Amino acid sequence: MNNLPKLDRFNENVLSKYQIYNSIFTTLPFDTIDDTGVLLPLLHKVCNKGFKLGKNPTEIVEHFFNKYQDEPTEKEKSDLLFRFIQFIERQVVLFDAVEDAAYPIVNNMDGFGTLRNSKEQALLSNKKDELKAHLEDFKVRIVLTAHPTQFYPGSVLGIITDLDRAIQNDDLLLIRKLLAQLGKTPFYKKEKPSPFDEAVSLIWYLEHVFYHSVPKIYNYIQHHIYDGEPIENEIIELGFWPGGDRDGNPFVTTKITLDVAERLRQTILRNYYRDIRRLKRRFTFDGVQEIFAKLEKRLYKHVVRSYTKVNFSQKILLDELYAAREIIVNKHQSLFVEELNDVINKVRIFGFHFATLDIRQDSRVHHKAFTQIVEDLLKTGDTTFPKNYLNLSEEEQVDILSVVKGSIDPSILTDETSVKTIESIYALKEIQQRNGERGANRYIISNNQSALHVMQTFAMLNLCGFENELPIDVIPLFETVEDLENAEDVMRTLYSNKVYRHHVAKRKNKQTIMLGFSDGTKDGGYLMANWGIFKAKEALTRISREFDIEVIFFDGRGGPPARGGGKTHQFYASLGPTIEDKEIQLTIQGQTISSNFGTLNSSQYNLEQLISSGIKNDVFTKDQLNDSHRELINDMAATSYQTYVDFKNHDKFLPYLEKMSTLKYYAKTNIGSRPSKRGGSDKLDFSALRAIPFVGSWSQLKQNVPGFFGVGTALKKYEDAGRFEEIKEFYHASDFFRTLLENSMMSLTKSFFGLTSYMADDEEFGEFWKVIFTEYETSKRLLLKLTGESELMESFPVGKASIEIREQIVLPLLTIQQFALKKIQELQKTGGSAEEIEIYEKMVMRSLFGNINASRNSA
Repeated sequence: MNNLPKLDRFNENVLSKYQIYNSIFTTLPFDTIDDTGVLLPLLHKVCNKGFKLGKNPTEIVEHFFNKYQDEPTEKEKSDLLFRFIQFIERQVVLFDAVEDAAYPIVNNMDGFGTLRNSKEQALLSNKKDELKAHLEDFKVRIVLTAHPTQFYPGSVLGIITDLDRAIQNDDLLLIRKLLAQLGKTPFYKKEKPSPFDEAVSLIWYLEHVFYHSVPKIYNYIQHHIYDGEPIENEIIELGFWPGGDRDGNPFVTTKITLDVAERLRQTILRNYYRDIRRLKRRFTFDGVQEIFAKLEKRLYKHVVRSYTKVNFSQKILLDELYAAREIIVNKHQSLFVEELNDVINKVRIFGFHFATLDIRQDSRVHHKAFTQIVEDLLKTGDTTFPKNYLNLSEEEQVDILSVVKGSIDPSILTDETSVKTIESIYALKEIQQRNGERGANRYIISNNQSALHVMQTFAMLNLCGFENELPIDVIPLFETVEDLENAEDVMRTLYSNKVYRHHVAKRKNKQTIMLGFSDGTKDGGYLMANWGIFKAKEALTRISREFDIEVIFFDGRGGPPARGGGKTHQFYASLGPTIEDKEIQLTIQGQTISSNFGTLNSSQYNLEQLISSGIKNDVFTKDQLNDSHRELINDMAATSYQTYVDFKNHDKFLPYLEKMSTLKYYAKTNIGSRPSKRGGSDKLDFSALRAIPFVGSWSQLKQNVPGFFGVGTALKKYEDAGRFEEIKEFYHASDFFRTLLENSMMSLTKSFFGLTSYMADDEEFGEFWKVIFTEYETSKRLLLKLTGESELMESFPVGKASIEIREQIVLPLLTIQQFALKKIQELQKTGGSAEEIEIYEKMVMRSLFGNINASRNSA
């Protein structure tokens, strides 16, 4: 089976099986979906034919009703369209489950980029010692975030997992029952989830996937690379944002932060409890049985009750397990010792925290809160700050902030934001006491623009009674093009500050810096964002090495290429020696979690790919850009940036998003707890708009602008100048440049301008639509010319096939959504009733879910 080409394996195990199970699904009798399964293929046919003939979504939907329905009423029409939406949502889930079940067959689990492959490569190149040395301090940190790019309710996640298993076992009876269950299970949430609800959804992945896949990889490395010797390094670490990410989310309270940390702690202890019970059945020997009986009781107590005073820790548990292991090795011939070692490794990796809860807040919120704190302290006669502090220069303020210490009482503060900020720091202290230092030891400042922003956070942490050294990493997040360019100066100021430099020394001389792909792309366009981040990483590596500091880059990546997603591991493998690469840290969210890490197989495979990309970059090859390549990409990024900025400044840019896209409907969906924009203004302000609804709205239009706009113009400049061969040479010579453009091709592959071609004739937006379409056509033509391929993603047939099937599944859904948007516009012009408009608005929103969920392969 695995000897077949990858595309054949995909067609046989994914496409064929989906067609079989979908035909079963369409014949199942559902209470509210009678005849839908029969009519949907007809709508599919009408959509495909209609778009080929250049018809618009309204004409296509009306043609379907005229041809296949007997003079339906408006209510019968909308009822059937809602049933189609319901049905297509479930087809997407079915395809997800089939693709997940086939994962280890389609993807070679021992092939290129896996640990086994890396180990064999190291042995063949006589580099096993270098590989061991690399893994002694190399880490991958996966940080789960609840950004709403896909959220199935927990009940649906459970069905996907069960379907995956049933499909692997070819259990047709169970598959039929699960499909029936799927047909009756609600998909959308009637209320917005709280940040705690989001945390619970993600903890499901920690418990059911990562708890098993991470130790499996660690054990493999220990046995096959270190020959059974202990490893001091955890290699894989997990991070967590729901409940700690306050940036623009007013619903994250101190109580939620503490509740999420406690839930993480109790979940990991529950898993240890299950493992210890299992081990107790194995270790029935004298001297050992007593240890496991005691641990079982102790873990059970801490799982069922949340004690105010904690007298149990990772160290205590490990000491007991080490004691048991010594007896087993010395007195019982090491019987079952591998099973015990597996649990010891889990406790070492996951501690009592499971995943590190990061705290994050926007620098603008901090600045306002901190200014109020200073004013409140001065009013009480407190001498922490000089009376003229707020009138001092930024440089003078930084000097003062580096030395402040104290234990501020939140009750003296007059501003709610100040109180919440200080309380969140006290919560951080409490989490460390209960879950260990790794429970919460990172504070991220988003939209960081200056050294002052970092030092305000540093000072607030030091004003919360931490004794001795501060056990927290202060992490600036640079996002916009301007902030990325200024990042080196910001860090130089910080590193030159003796107190801050001492703090970094106490944090093992490591400084984590976060870089935001999403907002970078939104601000500067695709090429400039990626090149800007690359250059910022080089400059930050240089400045950190100058101060003998090891910089660790934490990438804020989303699912689609427009938000830093795409073939992520290829990016890390292509960074070269000018960028520090001792750790790979990245956010994963929404469909990236379910598609790349949603099952044991996909999680193991993609974690190994990330580890191997670090190995490739450090042990095997160093992909380095030469001067001529730098000149080329610098110029292309500048051209692309200007093209994108001109586009963004077009007087129809915001009105188009507001009137012609689904942007405003993102705010009305109940996908995530966080508002779709920062601040409370009703007016659409581009700077306050979050990257997810921005990128998502282009995706719903099937225009994917942030993933390609400006690329075509940048390439055309070289074609017009007769220098296209230089770009070709660059493309074939550089992994970084090639990966960058391959991800852009993925964005183009997922675009379908036939859906919105009717907009070309729109009185207000026709010319603007043509601007987008022209750039799409130019980008597509020149990328194909560059690669020498006849169609996009020709070199990635499986990814292309998966995208095509998903796009086909949701084609009627996209058509219905556009039909509904057009109806809303007409009703608003002709003064239609609020009830009618509300029906079509619901249709738009319900279509959002299926379209978002179908995009999981954008990761």
